[in-house]
This record gives sequence, C-alpha cells and structure tokens, in this order.
Amino acid sequence: MSIGLVLLLVALALLLASALAALLLFRRDSAALAAGSFGALAACAVGLAGAGLALSRESARGASGLRLAWSLPVGGFHLGVDALSAFFLLCVFLVAGLAAVYGRGYLAGYAGQRRLAVPAALFNLLVASMAAVVLARDGVLFLMAWEVMSLSAFFLVTFEDERDEVRRAGITYLIASHVGVAFLFALFAMLAQHAGSFDFDAIAAAGAAPGAGAIFLVALVGFGTKAGFWPLHVWLPDAHPAAPSHVSALMSGAMIELGLYGLLRTLGFLGLPQAWWGGLLIAIGLVSAMTGVMHALGGQDLKRLLAYSSVENVGLATLGIGLGLLGQAHGQPALASLGYAGALLHVLNHGLFKGLLFQAAGAILHATGTRQLDALGGLRRRMPQTALAFLFGAVAISGLPPFNGFVGEWLIYLGAFRGGASLPGSGAVFGIATIAGLALVGGMAAATFVRAYGVVFLGEPRTNIAEHAHEPGASMRVPMFVAAALCLLLGVFPMAGLALVTPAAVAIAGLPSGAAIDAGALLPLTRAALVLLALVGALALLRRWLLRGRPVEQAATWGCAYAEPTARMQYTAASFSQPLLAPFAALLPRHGRLDAPRGFFPESARVEERMGDLAGEQLLVPAARRLIDMLGRVRFLQHGKLHLYLVYILVTLVALLAWQLAQ
Repeated sequence: MSIGLVLLLVALALLLASALAALLLFRRDSAALAAGSFGALAACAVGLAGAGLALSRESARGASGLRLAWSLPVGGFHLGVDALSAFFLLCVFLVAGLAAVYGRGYLAGYAGQRRLAVPAALFNLLVASMAAVVLARDGVLFLMAWEVMSLSAFFLVTFEDERDEVRRAGITYLIASHVGVAFLFALFAMLAQHAGSFDFDAIAAAGAAPGAGAIFLVALVGFGTKAGFWPLHVWLPDAHPAAPSHVSALMSGAMIELGLYGLLRTLGFLGLPQAWWGGLLIAIGLVSAMTGVMHALGGQDLKRLLAYSSVENVGLATLGIGLGLLGQAHGQPALASLGYAGALLHVLNHGLFKGLLFQAAGAILHATGTRQLDALGGLRRRMPQTALAFLFGAVAISGLPPFNGFVGEWLIYLGAFRGGASLPGSGAVFGIATIAGLALVGGMAAATFVRAYGVVFLGEPRTNIAEHAHEPGASMRVPMFVAAALCLLLGVFPMAGLALVTPAAVAIAGLPSGAAIDAGALLPLTRAALVLLALVGALALLRRWLLRGRPVEQAATWGCAYAEPTARMQYTAASFSQPLLAPFAALLPRHGRLDAPRGFFPESARVEERMGDLAGEQLLVPAARRLIDMLGRVRFLQHGKLHLYLVYILVTLVALLAWQLAQ
C-alpha cells in the first residue's frame, strides 16, 4: 500500500472522528462547530497531500489498493487510488477545505437559533463519503458510499427545514438522487453479470461486455442525474440555493463533478468507445450549457443563478469528454487527450471559481438577508472585499484571461478545432458545433456575470437592507481570497494545471504512462497573462502618480436632467437580460403578473416575473403525473387486508419456483 493511499485513509479517519466529536458536543454549539471545522480542515490538508503523492507516483507505477475481509454476501471491501481517482480527490479536498473554513463563520450566525452539531457532523460525513466514492474499487461499496453521500447532502440541503421551499427542494433532490441510484444498481448488475464479480479489477479484466452501448446509456442516466445533465438537472436549481452557502459551494464545486467521475470510470470498463457515444455527449453538453446559461442570465435569485451556471459548466466539461470519445473511436490519441485534459481542467477550475462565487453569495446573504438581485445594489462601497472576490470569480467563470476559466475552455477549443479539421463526416460536424457552442455560451456567460456584478455591487442600494450591508468575518473572507488567488495563479501559469490533469487524461485516453499532451499553445498564455497584468498594474500606478497631490472628490455623474435620481431609476436585472433572451423566448417559459399603469396620472404600476424550467414543466412533471395516474389504476392491490398480502407472497414464490425448475 502506497504512502499516498495511507494518507488518504488517514484523511477519511479524521473526517469520521471529527464528525463523531461534533455529535458528542451536541449541546455546545461553538465547540461542536470548531471540532467539525478544524477536523475537516486537517483531514483535507492530509487528503491533499495524499492525493498529490498518488497523482505523482501512482500515475507512473500503477494503481495502489487495499483489500479487507467483508462479511456481506456480495461485493467486497476494496479501496484503491490511480491517476483518475487522485485527480478527483484533489478537487474534492481542495473545495471541501475552503468550504470547511468558510462554514465555521457562516454557521456561527445561526448560533442560538438551532443546534449546529448535526450540520457540522453531516458536512464531514459528506466529504468522507465523496472521498469514499472515488476510492471505492467494488460496485457494492461504491453504491454504499454513493448513498451515504446522497443522504448526507439531503439533510444538509434541508438545514432550514421550517421553510416550504427548502422542504420542496429537499424532496426533489431526494427523488432525483434515488432515480439515479436505481440506474446505477442496474449498471453494476449488468457489469457484474458479465465479469462474475462486482470488483472493478475483475470487471476491467473481463473486457467489453456485450451490449456496451446499452450499459453506456444506463450509466449516462445514472451519473448524469447527479452531474446535472439536461433534462435531469431539475433538482439542482432548487437544492443549491436552499443549502447553506458552504454546502452549496461543496455540492456545486465537487459533488456534481463526481457524476463525471463515475461516467469516466465506467467508460474504462467498456473497451473502445463507439463514435456515437461521443456525439451524444457533445449534444448533451451543448444543450446543458445553453439551457444552463440562459436560465442563469434570466435568474433573479443570486444562488439560483449560480446553480444554473453549474449546469452550464458541467455541459462544457461534457463537451471535452465527448471530444475525447470521438478521438478514441477514430484512432486519434492527440484529439482524445486534448478533450479529456480540457474536461478535467475545467472540472478543477469550476470547483475553484464556483466555490468562490457561492461563498461570495453567502457573504451577501449573511449581510443583507436576501438573494434577490433587485433588492441589492451599491454593495461595492459597503462590502469592497467581497466585491473584489466576486469580480475575480465572475471573470474566471466567464472564461476570460488571465483567469483559470479561460484555460480549460481553451483546451476544449483546441480539441474542437482539431476534430473539425481531421474527423470524418459527422465527427467534423460535432467538432464545428462544439466551437460554435463554446463561443455562444462564453458570450452569454460574460453577459450573465456583468449583469450580476453590476446589479448587486454597482449603482445605489435599491432597498434599506442593502444600505446596511457589511463585510463578513475573517473566517468567511479568507477562503474567498485563497480561491481567488488560485483562480488567478492557474490562469497565469496554465502549465501547472495541465501537469495536474495530464496523468489522468492520458490514462483515460489509453495512452502509455508518462505520455505528454500536445498543448503547446498554453505556453504563450503565460506570457500574455503576465503582459496583461503588468499593463493593468502600470495603468494603476500611472493613475496614482497623476493624482498625486491633487484632491480627489466623489460626486454624482450627470443625471440627464434628473435633479434627484432615485434607486428606482436604475436598470433592473430583468431589463438588462430581456433583450439578450428575446431570441430564446420559446425555450424559457415565464410566469408573472402585470399591473399596468392606468390613466393619465397613474399612482402605481408593478410587474412580477419568474422564469420557469422547460425540462421540469414541459417534460418531467407531466411524465411524473402520467406515471402516478397509471400506478393509481393498480391501487386496488393495496387495500390493507393482510391475508391477501400473504396470498400475493405465496403466488410470487410459487411462480419463482416454477421458473427456476423450468431452467
């Protein structure tokens, strides 16, 4: 057993021990919160060291594993770490460590209102179960860890369960999670039937199973539900806003990415992929990215906006995976490695900038008590540090240099250009569609976060609650600035990020260990980023020098003849996004009420508008209602008569016995 795996097991032990310690301190909120937070931070530090060692050593020497005795009749206790596991563990522990520090300050605001020991323990249990999912090397153990992850996330989402919308969000998440789990049960049953075992080593050694395409589709639904693929994403925009902000950061920045991990792990069992797998993933990625960014652009709730943005960014990573599959199917390893590297790098980058943005949104909620964009405004003067952190995250998520969001998307662009130029037939079409989709989504993402930053931080406060906003405590500000610094560093030095993803990318692509990825265009990005930063710094110094010794005053700008402008004269979030979303109106159901002005001298007018979700309202909800109606027709079988239930059991046993004897 390698040192890296030993450290990862120590991290798991620390997470579970600190969760137990928090529960034992149930009646002492501050002590329980400290035990959970410091235990999680220590575990994440150890886990990062273990993942780093595993990423550097296991990628060269092969996977390291641990097997222990198992008393259950199926499955086995088999843990292991390889390059793919190590990379995702790095993402999990990095996002979770920052969220643990932030969560201590965030949850402290609830002291005296509710017990904090349970959410502190559940957070650590969630991190431990996520790590266990990635370490599991047996299908049964994987499903057990997956279920613990889903349930601990459910209880964290419903932290404020006295609110109706939180309870609805929790139920929606729980239903979606278990629909996905049902498909995962089918997936591992199909794999185990072919291999004769649930052990991942045995499944991999058995080679591609008959009906690999069907197995791929089952995995796509099972893992896509957790990742938030359209139209399986409907739980995500409700659950992430309902959860405490540090939990939202962890769920969006790491937990949904485990859906992509599960899909990539399963692809390793299916042999050489078929070209249509890659085409299907590119189509799903394009639809997910487009619908996610459209809903984010039209959103009025800051955290819900960020949740839809997660759907968009998962879609972008899925584009990279689709390109990788097309490269493998057509025997183009350079294309495959570029696609997988772009997807994995975007996973890492998304964890950082989305965690940062959810933490900044939590700071705004902590200071104002609202997430509604049009109730905010003018926060840059009242919360300058939060405004700067949010600005860094907004530039990063918009895919603009010199921040890290640009780098992952650039690799996917390179793969798409290579695929468009070299793939035959429909493969080239998918490459060109990826280029067009990336460009359109990138422009809309930039508009989304220009809108969010402008409405929230610029202008004048729109309500009294924004007037009295204040900066959060140091424990909430420090993680934001650490994440912001990492976003900038990975953008300025993209080769460092590429080095982190290369071992996993070449392993997924089926290339020899130690193979390099042809991404020479990344090196000039460092020089361009440094020049850009130097130019910004020079302009700042020049401005300071020109203003030296001169009085600097603040005054209102020209108000277009308005002597006393008010906050109501500012652009609203809806007025900013309406012209941009007008071409997509048919895809964005809207609900609201209009009280139009009447008469020559109207006293009042009001408009309320809420954007619906096409997938939920037009596809999944009607389908669920039809299923419930259909099941209602056999409700007569459940009538409360015990003796008839016993007859059902007897008839079932007789039928099974007859079927067995007929074999």
